[in-house]
Amino acid sequence: MTNIQDHTLRYALANELHARPFPSLSAPCFAAYLAIKQPADAARRDRERDRAHLIALLDRFGAQHPRADATHWFGQIGRFRLKWESHTEFVTYTVFGDGVAGRAFDRDSFSVFPAAWLAEAPGVRITSALIRVEAREPDDAGIDDKLGAWFVPESLAVSEVLEGAALVASDFRIDPAGHMRMAVFTDPAIGQRRTGRIVQRLAEIETYKTMSMLGLARVRDLSEKMSALDRDLSRLMDAMTSEGARPEETLQGLLRVWAELETVQAQSSFRFGATEAYEALVTQRIGALRESRYRGRQTFGEFMMRRFDPAMRTVKATRRRLREMSDRALRAGDLLRTRVDVARSAQNQELLGSLDRRADLQLRLQRTVEGLSVVAISYYAVSLAAYALEPLMTLAGISQTVGTALLVPAVVALVWVMVRRVRRRLD
Repeated sequence: MTNIQDHTLRYALANELHARPFPSLSAPCFAAYLAIKQPADAARRDRERDRAHLIALLDRFGAQHPRADATHWFGQIGRFRLKWESHTEFVTYTVFGDGVAGRAFDRDSFSVFPAAWLAEAPGVRITSALIRVEAREPDDAGIDDKLGAWFVPESLAVSEVLEGAALVASDFRIDPAGHMRMAVFTDPAIGQRRTGRIVQRLAEIETYKTMSMLGLARVRDLSEKMSALDRDLSRLMDAMTSEGARPEETLQGLLRVWAELETVQAQSSFRFGATEAYEALVTQRIGALRESRYRGRQTFGEFMMRRFDPAMRTVKATRRRLREMSDRALRAGDLLRTRVDVARSAQNQELLGSLDRRADLQLRLQRTVEGLSVVAISYYAVSLAAYALEPLMTLAGISQTVGTALLVPAVVALVWVMVRRVRRRLD
């Protein structure tokens, strides 16, 4: 075989596809699920704190530690199994146990997470859920009674999944113990891994749904500020068309509004982008369940369409509104800058015209001065010539007055020709 060097990440990338297997579960059993997110005001997520919190839990049960760079861990802790996953914004803990409590969704089922350990969590709970898995009785005997006792009928969603392999139900409400409730009724012929996939997908639907709703909370926080900026933008655009407005001040106001909009966009872009990604995951996970209607009740997909999709449309509409407002402010600023440039060009044109008129007047004055200079130069030249030619005029019998009079035309003509030649040379 020809030797070839592998990419340093080849095996790591290939193994990543198989690193997070679904758990194997058999009814009856339960899952206690917890998702922890570090506070939004934290400068950056400290993954080492998340890992230290996991190790603190593992040490309570003497379990093996994960690798230093691990983003997931699955193993036995006492008589339970724990699945830990580190995501971009949060970490999740899922404890799987055999059997179910006599009282459905008993808060003691969550006691697999020690209270002292929960108090030391490096963040806040974004969601938690208790998932109860039971075997499905023939003809679904007693299921309607259980659903009526466990969930709020008004928001209950029930559906058969995976071609009837199981029945899943939830009302997506937080119960008095602070947890979401989800129930799974499995067909006797279903495989253990298939049951594990259903439970895992239900937990993911709840988590991604909750993380998506953070975008709606961000929209509500921005609503008042965006309305104020919209009013300012409309007022400034109205001022652009008024006669008494000062374009420079209006331009400064538009630039201020645009800068604030850009700041809001920069601060919200991650949350809006994450909301879009989480929404896609919720849709994908529900699609993977391959739902079918059960006794006329609403499915998970229908519940999300009525309750979840409007919130996501609100987030998308707000994101579009932010972009449109920013573009509108930028376009208005460009138009106003063009208006200011046109006004300045007109002022410059008037200034150049004034300079042209002044230059023309100066030229006329210069020509007038040149005429006077011919007279002045001629006066002194005639005087000098008269003194110089006085002896010759005496010898010729011409009086000084007559001789001077004869010199004037010749001297004036000569001076005029010289001045004109100099002016032409300069031009």
